[in-house]
Amino acid sequence: MNYLAHIYLSAEDEQLKIGNFIADSVKGKKYLNYPEKIQKGIILHRSIDSFTDSHDTVKKSVHRLFPIYGHYSTVIVDILYDHFLAANWHEYSKIPLPQYTSAFYQLLKDNFQHLPKRVQQFLPIMIDKNWLLSYKTIEGIEKILFQMNQRTKNRSQMHLAVHELELYYSDFKREFTMFFEELETYTNKKITQL
Repeated sequence: MNYLAHIYLSAEDEQLKIGNFIADSVKGKKYLNYPEKIQKGIILHRSIDSFTDSHDTVKKSVHRLFPIYGHYSTVIVDILYDHFLAANWHEYSKIPLPQYTSAFYQLLKDNFQHLPKRVQQFLPIMIDKNWLLSYKTIEGIEKILFQMNQRTKNRSQMHLAVHELELYYSDFKREFTMFFEELETYTNKKITQL
């Protein structure tokens, strides 16, 4: 899953949200350098990734893209799934998405000192381009995928996956909906265990 899903799956626990958001920038046991609740968010993120990567429904989505995008397919599916969460946000949260994303950006600003250097560097761009809200539209997803493609020095051609998104939109949406329901159940249990 990508940023929006990880944040949403942290329930309304602010420190858990921060940890879940920064986890990809915290390697190995370095998570132990953070406050306890942020540590739990990092552990939660890693559990979500393991559950996602091994799930048959997600593998089905990845398999659809794999002949064209190879190992980048998993990254693309993470982003596409965030699109379906954002586009159908009203089914998951009573807080409107623009309000939710603004509050999260403010949370990150208020806790800037806890963010890894890499996150501190991209945060102003993320806020300026409003990445989390942009997931809601296909145009926004295309921009995100274009930026990801640039980070691979144009090797991945990820931005072209918008074509498959449009072509198989109902299939991806159905797979996301089925998977996300199971992921929410899994995550809620995991949070109580942490």
